[in-house]
Amino acid sequence: MKRLTLLSTFLLSIVPLCAPLHAAQLTLDLGSGSRTWETEALLAHPQAQTITIDDDVSYKRQMTYRAVPVAALLDGIKADDHLQAVALDGFAAELSAGPLLNQKGAQAWLAVEDPARPWPPLAEGKPGAGPFYLVWTHPQAGHISPEQWPFQVASIKRLTSVAERFPALLPDPKLAANDPVNKGFALFQKNCLACHKLNGAGDAQVGPDLNVPYSPTEYFAEGFLKRYIRDPQGLRHWPQAKMPAFAPAVLPDGELDLLVGYLKHMAKRKVPAQ
Repeated sequence: MKRLTLLSTFLLSIVPLCAPLHAAQLTLDLGSGSRTWETEALLAHPQAQTITIDDDVSYKRQMTYRAVPVAALLDGIKADDHLQAVALDGFAAELSAGPLLNQKGAQAWLAVEDPARPWPPLAEGKPGAGPFYLVWTHPQAGHISPEQWPFQVASIKRLTSVAERFPALLPDPKLAANDPVNKGFALFQKNCLACHKLNGAGDAQVGPDLNVPYSPTEYFAEGFLKRYIRDPQGLRHWPQAKMPAFAPAVLPDGELDLLVGYLKHMAKRKVPAQ
């Protein structure tokens, strides 16, 4: 009897290791009601196809996925709409709808993880990119940044612009629309806001606030902030780090200067903690 009990305990302990992934749900809230897509329905979508990503941002190698064009899922969305893709870990990618609707050049796809064929982990001890992962074919044609590749996506929703939702992020309103600081603000939205708040404003839950209590422009020695953005692990390495490197191909030197210029400007526009 004791042997049977031990055997039963052993079998129960290994069942979770053998069990397949469960099907997942993706919620789309595009302003005309909410819709939920199941894994099975997305895998069977009439526009689903197998695609190959030559240099996957998250896996750092070639990957093949079953995927649906994101444009096929965005019923009623227009190019000037603003979307937010929220991941299971609190990553909140702010996305202009225009690039997501493109069907030429850089094209967005929703990669769907098949529970019967789960994707590999992103790194040792970490989960995979599923159940849903926004990937791009020919990303270089659209100047797509790493923050526009959200993985473990749980929902996509249409929202008002970042400026309307979070006035604490805005530069001095006296500046001209084409002022370098406002250009830096646009780059901040594209490259930083998915992980970071600033002045307590933003939806992300991943990285630290970039202005309160201090801006990184206040505590990084001259030149080191740019080096950190280029290669975070090259300056301070730890296994749990999540910040990606922003190579010149993704964030050219001129744009990096504009981004840091915005952060320096906002260091003088702190919003007191509530």
